[in-house]
Amino acid sequence: MKLIVTGGAGFIGSAVCRQLISSFGCAVVNIDKLTYAANLASLNPIAESPRYSFHRMDICDREALESVFAREQPDAIIHLAAETHVDRSITGPAAFITTNIIGTYELLEAARVYWERLQGKRKERFRFLHVSTDEVYGNLGPEGAFAETSPYDPSSPYSASKAASDHLAIAWHRTYGLPVLLSNCSNNYGSYQFPEKLIPLIITNILLGRVLPVYGDGRNVRDWLYVDDHARALLAIVQRGRSGESYNVGARSERSNLAVVHAICDYLDERQPRADGAPHRDSIRFVTDRPGHDFRYAVNPDKLEQEIGWAAEESFESGIKKTIDWYLENELWWRTLREKRYDGERLGLTRGQLVSQAVL
Repeated sequence: MKLIVTGGAGFIGSAVCRQLISSFGCAVVNIDKLTYAANLASLNPIAESPRYSFHRMDICDREALESVFAREQPDAIIHLAAETHVDRSITGPAAFITTNIIGTYELLEAARVYWERLQGKRKERFRFLHVSTDEVYGNLGPEGAFAETSPYDPSSPYSASKAASDHLAIAWHRTYGLPVLLSNCSNNYGSYQFPEKLIPLIITNILLGRVLPVYGDGRNVRDWLYVDDHARALLAIVQRGRSGESYNVGARSERSNLAVVHAICDYLDERQPRADGAPHRDSIRFVTDRPGHDFRYAVNPDKLEQEIGWAAEESFESGIKKTIDWYLENELWWRTLREKRYDGERLGLTRGQLVSQAVL
């Protein structure tokens, strides 16, 4: 297969590109605007492959998209290009509306024009996978899990923009017949993740000798999905998913934010202890919670597991150790980002909220 991957220089996108090339023998056309969170260094392992190509492009540019479709003749699209950080969506929602909603519309239209011109088996096999988040479902109580039929109830500008793009994708299937698939994943973690997100922020803060900020009381719960497991799921959905269907991708690995931070601290107590001998947990500081912080997310992946045959291979315990080991072994990659793009400053506070930046 030849696949277009939008956002292929991002965290999840680069993992998808690496797996498609290295593990599955596919050809990959990476389309990425190269925003602050993108990093072409994440693609170094496949950059020289004859089956990999890169186009620096904004998905809002319809003419450029149609040109790439006509030239590359893809068999499928995995659409990952998006603004994703909830905190940034609170302080600057415009970019989320533009990329996540308008960009998805432009991509759907470019794909529709291309698909309508295909013939025979190529047209039958073509797929457009729109990758989304469990955050579109909103806040979940202490029990249960979201199913594909759960109503949408987004809380943040980020999740609202993704909910809108989900609805567009399904509407293009129902109205125009475009063979769209939809996936909603839980929180991803792993190597090459931009350090504004919880797990890489905590890891790199420990390695830099800084305090460890935890929102509120740390009891907010997420289901944690190792990024390579997610990449495998996306290809499986493209290959075996039913057009017009949505699939939840989760690992059944729920942890509170505080439990995640404790796990990182405890493993680094073994791998890289503090000079003063104190446990890394001593560096935890509870800070003002983020506005609209949903208490819990969890998705039920039964449909994906039973219909497509995918299952997560990494437990949280194995995945978090692999992730920490990767950051220990790739200091140049993350230190460059911390020094030049993001120094760990607090994001996502609304006006009137007071917080001491000294704790960050």
